[in-house]
Amino acid sequence: MKPSIQLRLGQHLTMTPQLQQAIRLLQLSTLELSQEIQQALESNFMLELEEGQEQLPVNGEESLETLEKESSDAGSDAAEPELQVEQETIPEELPVDAQWEDQYDIPLVQSRADGNDEQPDFLARESREETLQDYLYWQLNLTPFSERDREIATIIIDAVNPDGYLELTLEEIVASLDDEEIGEEEVATVLHRVQRFDPPGVAARSPQECLLLQVEQLPPDTPLREEAMELLRSHFELLTAGNKTKLKRALKLDDERLDALLALVKSLNPRPGATISPPQAGYVQPDVFVQKRNGRWVVSLNPDCMPRLRVNPMYAALVRRADSSSDNATLKEHLQEARWFLKSLQSRNETLLRVATKIVEIQQEFFERGEEAMKPLILKDIAEALDLHESTISRVTSNKYMHTPRGVLEFKYFFSSHLATSSGNDASATAIRARIKKLILAEDPRKPLSDNKIAALLSQEGVKVARRTVAKYREAMAIPPSNERKRLI
Repeated sequence: MKPSIQLRLGQHLTMTPQLQQAIRLLQLSTLELSQEIQQALESNFMLELEEGQEQLPVNGEESLETLEKESSDAGSDAAEPELQVEQETIPEELPVDAQWEDQYDIPLVQSRADGNDEQPDFLARESREETLQDYLYWQLNLTPFSERDREIATIIIDAVNPDGYLELTLEEIVASLDDEEIGEEEVATVLHRVQRFDPPGVAARSPQECLLLQVEQLPPDTPLREEAMELLRSHFELLTAGNKTKLKRALKLDDERLDALLALVKSLNPRPGATISPPQAGYVQPDVFVQKRNGRWVVSLNPDCMPRLRVNPMYAALVRRADSSSDNATLKEHLQEARWFLKSLQSRNETLLRVATKIVEIQQEFFERGEEAMKPLILKDIAEALDLHESTISRVTSNKYMHTPRGVLEFKYFFSSHLATSSGNDASATAIRARIKKLILAEDPRKPLSDNKIAALLSQEGVKVARRTVAKYREAMAIPPSNERKRLI
């Protein structure tokens, strides 16, 4: 085919930098957005935060001399107050046992070599919470150990997880040591000493050993202490299976003493490390607020998530239209970037408010009655209702949170799949999970409901759910099966 030059006229969609910036800001979370705004403020001198003052009109043709004159007039009117310095006379002689600090006030701020005279934060060192390892190391320093045993104990403490369990085997601990003379017996001896540290049950290798260590540390005159040790050593499988009949026969106890024994075991803590280093709570700042006013659900943006930005009027006034110098070109470029950034922020807030309002409009029954009234909803439904693309809805609902009377919920929480019912209407997967959880909470602990029974009960209510679907939803809610939910007392 002979090459040739042709002229064609066509249209195609191009991702402009402005569109890319708007899309990127749309998918950012609240924390990421605040970091992005801080970075924009540091890199673009045209942007500034409003601090309660009214935004001045920006006129590109306003001369710099006018701004300088206003600034000088304001400076002349507001005279700086004079500093009153109290003069003190130094006595000629001081008592021998007197201190300089007793006679004169010395500020706590001390000049440093780097020139920073800010007062140090003496409470900063107290901001870190004590971990389980810190608590165990403190006990290790108070316990007499040889250098060799201390090295082994250090490795054992480092291998303890936040729940208090030892994550390494004796073979792995021996392999991590450089000394070939250290064997598993010596490591087991040191482990036995560490397991006597507080909290009881720490450094255990299994739940059975954890509970057994706690029982061994009970006072010798504790009722049923010996029976509890025998139960945990020899009949732990019967205990976890909940077979009360075989436990009575194996331990040769009546119903009353067996119930007391099970109550003693139940009082033990299977996660001893959680009492020392509780999990840190993660705080979420909501993007929107949902409140009921005058019988209507109203959605509003969180003002704390929307810092008030504006274009600096003084710098914007320096831009001259007819000037083509490099400085003026830089000013124009930063001014245009600032305006694009502000427009992208405004577009993000408007889209976020539209999507949140539509979600609340569709899920009004949820806000009135709870999870069981949740309607099935997918991204396509919101996209068609707002005339937006599904990818836009996905970006808006990712890592965004809504403050409601029922708690702080993620936007994704309101979306769930459709399940058919006998009435012909679709049911939400969230509503079915809530119904399954409600049935399990109301069940008899001695005779828990199986997945087949739960599916049959839901079918009687008009919801057709297979047994494996019930099992999937139950596992998603971290609910054990019926044989593990059975309680002896």
